Amino acid sequence: MSVPDPREALKRRAGERAAALVSSGMVVGLGTGSTAVFATRAIGDRLASGALRDVSGVPTSRATAEEARRVGVPLLPDDIPREVDLTIDGADEVDPALDLIKGGGGALFREKIVAQASRRLVIVVDDSKLSPALGTRHALPVEVARFGWKSQERFLESIGGRPRLRLSGGGDPYETDQGNWILDCSFGPIADASALARRLADRAGLVAHGLFCGLATEVIVAAADGIRERKRP
Repeated sequence: MSVPDPREALKRRAGERAAALVSSGMVVGLGTGSTAVFATRAIGDRLASGALRDVSGVPTSRATAEEARRVGVPLLPDDIPREVDLTIDGADEVDPALDLIKGGGGALFREKIVAQASRRLVIVVDDSKLSPALGTRHALPVEVARFGWKSQERFLESIGGRPRLRLSGGGDPYETDQGNWILDCSFGPIADASALARRLADRAGLVAHGLFCGLATEVIVAAADGIRERKRP
């Protein structure tokens, strides 16, 4: 018999708490990853039971879109024709200011577009994702265009990073939904995440980076001793 993973139970609790924030008539951003998927499933359950109605989802990846369809969450077109009321997503690392590193699941480009189009961004994590400084526990994913990607690797090295090309299970470069590649870049603890984010945004060929600064409005943290909620002032 398999032994239940206590981390999975924590992720489920956080995702279901976030899903309870969804009201009828909302447009909801549906995040990517092992924690956010529980929120998508809970929204589907509430729609099926009649507790919610007229909810539309905006998926942040093809995988999330497939799961949303499977559980009965209607989806808006990819052009996002309406403002997103609430997005529920996960994170790979969360610092005390509620800034984030995201992109471990490879969906950072779409995740950031949806986050910036949202009135409210709720992040759901278990307590292993909390960190004193971004970069302490997780490398920074940087999505790069294939053309000239080695030059981006050199650029990231020049500003103190240690980039590594992400590979798929078969050993080929991992390909994002946009057909780009990802460099997972270890910086160590990042002293000024906002300054690094601006520097990366100025570089041609860097399609997106996983620093989400000033976007999360609140974080729901599941720990063994219960659920904690932290809000941006």
